[in-house]
Amino acid sequence: MSTSAIPAGSTRGNTGSIAIVGALFFIFGFVTWLNGPLISFARLAFDVSETLAFLIPSAFYISYFCLALPSSLILRRTGMKKGMALGLFLMAIGALVFGQFTTQRVYPGAVAGVFVIGAGLAILQTASNPYISILGPIEGAAQRIAVMGICNKLAGMLAPLAIGALVMHGMGDLSAQVATADAATKAQLLDAFAARIHGPYMIMACLLALLAVGILFSPLPEIRAEEVNSSGSSRTSLFQYPHVWLGALCIFVYVGVEVMAGDAIGTYGAGFGLPLDETKFFTSFTLFGMLLGYVVGLIAIPRFISQQRYLALSAILGVLLVIGAYLTRGYASVGFVAALGFANAMMWPAIFPLGIQGLGRFTEYGSALLIMGIAGGAVIPQLFVHLKQTHDFQLVFLLLMVPCYLYILYFGVRGHDAGREKMSASRH
Repeated sequence: MSTSAIPAGSTRGNTGSIAIVGALFFIFGFVTWLNGPLISFARLAFDVSETLAFLIPSAFYISYFCLALPSSLILRRTGMKKGMALGLFLMAIGALVFGQFTTQRVYPGAVAGVFVIGAGLAILQTASNPYISILGPIEGAAQRIAVMGICNKLAGMLAPLAIGALVMHGMGDLSAQVATADAATKAQLLDAFAARIHGPYMIMACLLALLAVGILFSPLPEIRAEEVNSSGSSRTSLFQYPHVWLGALCIFVYVGVEVMAGDAIGTYGAGFGLPLDETKFFTSFTLFGMLLGYVVGLIAIPRFISQQRYLALSAILGVLLVIGAYLTRGYASVGFVAALGFANAMMWPAIFPLGIQGLGRFTEYGSALLIMGIAGGAVIPQLFVHLKQTHDFQLVFLLLMVPCYLYILYFGVRGHDAGREKMSASRH
């Protein structure tokens, strides 16, 4: 297949562009990994059940499913650069809505704000992921996305710490006070707690809007995907590329296991009766594992191992760690879940370029299809939180996670090559 890059001819000539896109990955890493701590925040601030609190990540990830295909149509008209700016601006609106409704303790409004933030990220990710994938040879895309992942997960490690320090400090004591307070005092305590979110989210909204303007005037080059990601095939429909459909399902299950290991780890730890003031920081442990995984991947791919082989090995490691979590208890079990961050780290960087490889003029639509798969982050954790009400939570975790990792293993070994032989034959 063709592996031609943008006119510069190599990643080395695009260091500035990679740095700018890296800053974008830092931003949506910070915003995305706020969802884990926000589950605990919502449960207390809005006085809702655990199931309703999980609407926060569900609304966020389901927005990708709803907005990814419209995003591809938008990007065909605006180009990737303007599309990234539009995504940032929409995120700013979502942050404004979430901060305002949360301060007023109107839960449907807060969930709507999270949905709008996710919608902005759907546009941003639909543009930025293929952009960085084809900003150089596709075989080295996993390495470039690993750099993006480091930016993303550094932000993700900071997000729980920042919201913990600014908003969620003293939650254990506050929860105890609320449990024994009369109705009027309880309302006052929760109103004051919810109001802590207002300032940070207003600042976030302003920064996102400023960054949107900055991207418009940045030196990022426009890239035409049909010129740099072509397989030379004469195919006329996305349905003729089975690997992209298998890749979308792979993204679905991957994001599901990522959210389970990251956002749901606090709920998992709480199942052992671990203190709330500790479980709110567990997401940072997972993200530290992911950061280590990105560093290893950055060194290894493609110098020592192909991105598809590394993906397969990561899936096998994921299965082993899930089994380890099931066979242990307490902090040891939580440690195995956090270690899934290492196994998960290079999955997105490998799946995404393998999924869009050779799509040519269908790259934007294929990217949108893969981005729709992010909805797995809404579905799989919701299955977990519902099933754990009536079954052992460790068993539920095992039965949900292992099949996901086995499918990722299939995609890494065979699925990414589906239809390749037929495509090659059509060119001869």
